Amino acid sequence: MSAWRQMFQRKPIETLLQEGRARGGLKRTLGPLDLVALGVGAIIGTGIFVLTGVAAARYAGPGLALSFFISGLAAGLAALVYAELSSMLPAAGSAYTYTYASLGELPAWLIGWNLILEYVVASAAVAIGWGAYLTDLLRSFGVVLPRSFTAGPLAGGVINLPPILIVALVAWAGITGTRRSANLTRLVVALKLGVILLFIILGSTRLNPANWRPFLPFGLSGVMHGAAIIFFAYVGFDAVATAGEEVKNPHRDLTLGIIGSLGLSTALYVLVTLVLTGLVPYPRLDTASPIATALISTGLSRASAIVAVGALAGLTSVLLANLFAQSRVFFAMGRDGLLPPLFAGLSLRFKTPAASLAVIAAAVSALAAFIPVDVVAQLANIGTLSAFLFVSAGLLVLRRMHPELPRPFKTPFIPWTPLLAIAFSVYLMVNLPPVTWIRLAVWLGLGLILYLTYGHRHSKLRTRTENTTAHPLIPEPVSKPLPSEAKKPKNPS
Repeated sequence: MSAWRQMFQRKPIETLLQEGRARGGLKRTLGPLDLVALGVGAIIGTGIFVLTGVAAARYAGPGLALSFFISGLAAGLAALVYAELSSMLPAAGSAYTYTYASLGELPAWLIGWNLILEYVVASAAVAIGWGAYLTDLLRSFGVVLPRSFTAGPLAGGVINLPPILIVALVAWAGITGTRRSANLTRLVVALKLGVILLFIILGSTRLNPANWRPFLPFGLSGVMHGAAIIFFAYVGFDAVATAGEEVKNPHRDLTLGIIGSLGLSTALYVLVTLVLTGLVPYPRLDTASPIATALISTGLSRASAIVAVGALAGLTSVLLANLFAQSRVFFAMGRDGLLPPLFAGLSLRFKTPAASLAVIAAAVSALAAFIPVDVVAQLANIGTLSAFLFVSAGLLVLRRMHPELPRPFKTPFIPWTPLLAIAFSVYLMVNLPPVTWIRLAVWLGLGLILYLTYGHRHSKLRTRTENTTAHPLIPEPVSKPLPSEAKKPKNPS
């Protein structure tokens, strides 16, 4: 078998399913509420506390509520694709694993490599934001932290300590058990949602309908432009799919977690936008703290403290979800031999990828403590969109090549749903700044070097098949169903 064909060899479906059922692996401790909390924790963060005001003031005005609805529908297309694949292949790794099974090893590596960039860079940006909100909250109570320890050397300080503290806390929670991490996620998500609901309730009693006129000051084009801009407020639901091997009833609960978290987030985004633009004329919302601006306009004296607490909870939940998802992608890639065995190791006591979490925490802390990542964070967006694109294409391939596989959830309107998800992803990727594409090219170049020098040579799939003559692009059939599907009749071939 030629090296080129080996790079596009698909991982057999049965191998994926056996890995998910193997003893000694990740513990199945998560239920549907845990998954919804994980998804909401990953989706709702800086977007609702920062992006809503800027997008309303610059792009769509009060019509941003419609933008959020449209963008939520677009994200829902990808969510429906993820829901089918996650219920069919409940394995760790999310987009990386689905791509490996449908498009082959090299595309899977590229997606996994992009997800590393997405999660690490996004986590560093979130950690820096968490530190800034903590500094502001302490300042409101008269506690001023020295600049030397709240900014990196490129920003006039020595080291940014608050991000290191929160990353260490989140990593500790993840290392000491999935259940503990899930409980912490539930707590901070509940706190975050409480602050958001409090804002909606208080704000709804002080609305001025005149602020909603005109509802579409920038026209329909402004609404669509706003939808493209705030689409990135929805990325994160894919973190739910990375938990495939830790869910008690993956065939049902993964679908509930993905679609439920996206639906809840969309409803909250729309309600917050309507309240924001009803409290304050939209031009005044061009600020990094639109919710605080709206609350202050109502005369609430503790508005900044309320928003700071909600933002801290929101950013903590995003960090929890990001580190959780990244460690599971690392775990899947290490198990396949594409990364060193260190990343596939599990803690003997806690059955968590402790080494992966420690490495990720160290990388995130280093970025957040010393390097401004406000520009580099754009790379996280293109990494997510590329994952959406490949996963949607992979669904079409698996529908054609493996029609016999049990599908507890089926994506509706095939092939149009994945095709529309692909089209929307490409549209958004094309509209990203050129510098983002340059940085992506550099990152992918580094990834290809690593794959050719290590990943391809140590690939367990290549090792198992290098002495066979089977064509790599012919997928292997599934020899036996999952236990929960053993009684289901097979479709005739």
